[in-house]
Amino acid sequence: MAILPVAPVSRLIREAGADRVSEGARDALAEILESYGLEVAKEAVGWANHAKRKTVKAEDIREAVKRVKPPMLFDR
Repeated sequence: MAILPVAPVSRLIREAGADRVSEGARDALAEILESYGLEVAKEAVGWANHAKRKTVKAEDIREAVKRVKPPMLFDR
């Protein structure tokens, strides 16, 4: 189930310099961004819980990004 709308993902790729974006490229990037974003969010929730807060703050996200490695979904 896709969480991110596909139009902004396509815009990201075009912003990076692409003239055209295939559906497959858009879907692949959306999958990677969603996977990484979910892992970062889970880690950030852990930081908020540790601080005895229900609210996830920007500082929790920033700390989580330092600790969560991007997913390696494809062979290089």
